[in-house]
Amino acid sequence: MTGALGVHFAPSCRMAQLVHVHRTMIRTPSGATYVARTYAERDRFGMWIGWLEFMPASGLGPTLRTNSETSQPSFEMVGYWASGLEPIYFEGAFERAYVAVKRWRSSHPERHHAAYE
Repeated sequence: MTGALGVHFAPSCRMAQLVHVHRTMIRTPSGATYVARTYAERDRFGMWIGWLEFMPASGLGPTLRTNSETSQPSFEMVGYWASGLEPIYFEGAFERAYVAVKRWRSSHPERHHAAYE
């Protein structure tokens, strides 16, 4: 984008912010353990979009991410939403994130990653 003086400005860049690290741990049938975290970023309309990320507790392997789980008018409201999540919600969210990765992987077989097994 060009400003009044001909200077080029990069469009504003959004950056995800960590909202909450949850105490609930997800354990897969293979024994891998994941830590759930809520992240959010402001969309172009000013709403805050929140999602969950599941990071391997071991630090090894990929992080799984859900699509949008909530839309709130403020960052603080995303935090309020995140603070009320129950363990069963995380189980469903993890399954959604895992299925999305499997779907992506099946459409990109050249990028297969054994950590998703």
